[in-house]
Amino acid sequence: MSALAALTQEVLWAFFLAGALLGAISQRTHFCTMGAVSDVVHMGDWTRARQWLCAIGVAMVGFAALTDFGLIDPSKTLYFSTRFMWLSTWVGGLMFGYGMVIASGCGNKTLVRIGGGNLKSVVVFMAMGVSAFATLKGITAVLRVNTVDTWFTEIPTGATLGFLAIPGLGYILGGVLLVLTLRHKDFWTLDSLLAGVGVGSLVVAMWWVSGHLGFVPEHPETLEAVYLATSSGRIEALSFVAPVASTLDWLMFYSDQSKVLTTGVVAVAGVVLGSAASALLSQTFRWEGFADARDLGQHLVGGVLMGVGGVTAMGCTFGQGLSGISTLSLNAFMALVAILVGAVVSLRQQAARLERTACA
Repeated sequence: MSALAALTQEVLWAFFLAGALLGAISQRTHFCTMGAVSDVVHMGDWTRARQWLCAIGVAMVGFAALTDFGLIDPSKTLYFSTRFMWLSTWVGGLMFGYGMVIASGCGNKTLVRIGGGNLKSVVVFMAMGVSAFATLKGITAVLRVNTVDTWFTEIPTGATLGFLAIPGLGYILGGVLLVLTLRHKDFWTLDSLLAGVGVGSLVVAMWWVSGHLGFVPEHPETLEAVYLATSSGRIEALSFVAPVASTLDWLMFYSDQSKVLTTGVVAVAGVVLGSAASALLSQTFRWEGFADARDLGQHLVGGVLMGVGGVTAMGCTFGQGLSGISTLSLNAFMALVAILVGAVVSLRQQAARLERTACA
């Protein structure tokens, strides 16, 4: 095996193990963005929201440190762009946020639920993957490119908060989030710390793996700099919409030698297997199916909205809400706000429907 092939395998194994750890952590601690928003909206409980904010804080500080120590080049990340795609991220984020509520979880949670025996999430996985692929390369891709993607603001220095020219902004914002979460005594539990610090650290670790370990300054065949095993050819961390589409693509065209494993595909597999292992060890593995046709319909629609919305917004609650936002990308901030708004609207509608049903 050549040194390049061996290094590629190291990168893939690192992402698979990170996915497995993420799946196990999420299954054990119930780490979930949709669940966090639901807890706040319905019960006023900020526990899971603080876990999520802590993870963002850790990811921000970690990304800033990797950049300052020269371990990664922030301009080579998947999220660096000179275009602020404000309409795409807003529309896509609203769709994703609304969809993840009626589909019972975001992309990562869907994979975690599959590992726990939830057959409904298998259907969501398929619907999300197919619709995401169509929005990357198919019919909805044409619609996306000719509509929302035509509206953007060009920022020559980069569409990030770096335009504010505030030294150490990543440390400041990340530090503020950590202080806001860690100052609460009830946050200092094993599960909350494992979810917040653990998930954030996994994002940082994958930035290092793809941007430093997997960086080859001069590929022996092309003589160009390359980031090994990433689907975009740029530095990537964790995301779970386009990688689900890539997973289906890899499975369906496995015999095509041009279809190779990427960091996203192995991370998807890792989350499912990590969650399954955790569920089996904790004896919480349970088969679960649809209650009725309405339940099936809602999850199908939710999966499609997440697939189309996640690609349009250029990321999901993980892709934009953790990995992207750690780079201080303006697109990530816009997408995250839209996802939260979409989720709250969907949750309010669900609550109103349940109230009407109870009164009938």
